[in-house]
Amino acid sequence: MQRYWSEARQLIRLASPILVAQVAQIAMNFVDTVMAGQVSAVDLAAVSVASSFWLPVILLVQGIIMALTPIVSQLNGARKRDQVRPAVHQGFWLALMVTPIAMGALYVSPLALQFMDVDPVMADKTAGYLHAILWGLPAFVLFQVLRNFSEGLSHTMPTMVIGFVGLAVNIPANYIFIHGHFGMPKLGGVGCGVATAIVLWAMLLAMILYVKVSTHFKEIGLFSQLARPNGSRIWRLFRLGFPIAMAIFCEVTLFTVVALMLAPFGAETVASHQIALNFSSLVFMLPLSIGVGVTIRVGHSIGEGLPDHARVAARTGLMLGIAVAACTAALTVLLREQIAAIYTDDLQVITLAAILLFFAAIYQISDSVQVVAAAALRGYKDTQAIFYITIVAYWGLGLPSGMILGLTDWIVPRMGPQGFWIGFIVGLTGAALMLGARLRVIYGRFATR
Repeated sequence: MQRYWSEARQLIRLASPILVAQVAQIAMNFVDTVMAGQVSAVDLAAVSVASSFWLPVILLVQGIIMALTPIVSQLNGARKRDQVRPAVHQGFWLALMVTPIAMGALYVSPLALQFMDVDPVMADKTAGYLHAILWGLPAFVLFQVLRNFSEGLSHTMPTMVIGFVGLAVNIPANYIFIHGHFGMPKLGGVGCGVATAIVLWAMLLAMILYVKVSTHFKEIGLFSQLARPNGSRIWRLFRLGFPIAMAIFCEVTLFTVVALMLAPFGAETVASHQIALNFSSLVFMLPLSIGVGVTIRVGHSIGEGLPDHARVAARTGLMLGIAVAACTAALTVLLREQIAAIYTDDLQVITLAAILLFFAAIYQISDSVQVVAAAALRGYKDTQAIFYITIVAYWGLGLPSGMILGLTDWIVPRMGPQGFWIGFIVGLTGAALMLGARLRVIYGRFATR
């Protein structure tokens, strides 16, 4: 048990800065929402619609770059720190390859609004936001390379520190470009896109400075000499990261598709769904942060040639995630009406949201298990399995069962939104069971080496 307690302390030390950084990210999104809403409802709606285009793109790119964390952590564990710099440089080259594609996708994405019944003014503001923020995408991608480099070396503090740098820049930048101060044009919601692009460049510059001056990275000499692009290494990095990206994309699009399917049920239903989803997303940050720590610890242990330590790290992460989820689930059940009341004073919305929050409480343990198990598999560099399991669990089990229960009378009378949330439970539970089973297989493989 002493090994598990020691490992738990290590995981908490690694995960805590990640959690705080995510809180800073939420604060930035909150600031954007509030400040855009102060201009007009149209500007607020434009920022919201633009986020539905922006988020999937950045998650795809981020997922690809996430492959660096287990690579760096395994090299660090194997005491091959001289190989870290060229590995990270291949990450830079890969980032430079995927960035123009992502920028092009964002640039043309507003064309999709032409096929929707969207107010022309809102469509123009949405396009303006996306065309402004896409100039921050190169900075975002390069920042992710440096972030994963740092986290792979078990140094998660920069992520937290620079998260607050971003927040500190975001507020005045929004103020200037939304309202047109200091000689700048008054851009409204589009100003949020300009401000976010500036924030992303500020975070990149801060991260570069941190890496250059910190003694933690001095031995690596990351910026001393740029390694030439190596096609085979870049391809291996892409093959490792692409399944991670697609798994994240499948999960995000599942919730997006369900939100669209609930639209015909009316504004109150959509609002209730959004409240429950927003709160569960906040709670999800806890196991997600633990998962980052698990990836680092598992990768480091595998690099050291200590598969027993890797297994302890994975099991400790799972136990810690389950313990945290049990606490948050209990609080969600007990306070679900009060939680819903934070978002709205509409009694009908509060009542339905409280019901959906009960379902959210049920799946929190499964959600915690699946995200930590997937993180452990990333530490083992077993990413293909994550992608296949995600597809089966979310799109083969979760969505079909939600559609059957929510939209048809095949099994029970049509349940509406409750049916879709039962589908979430089915999908996440299926993912937890399959990822857990895959993890046991990987334990056996590494134990026999």
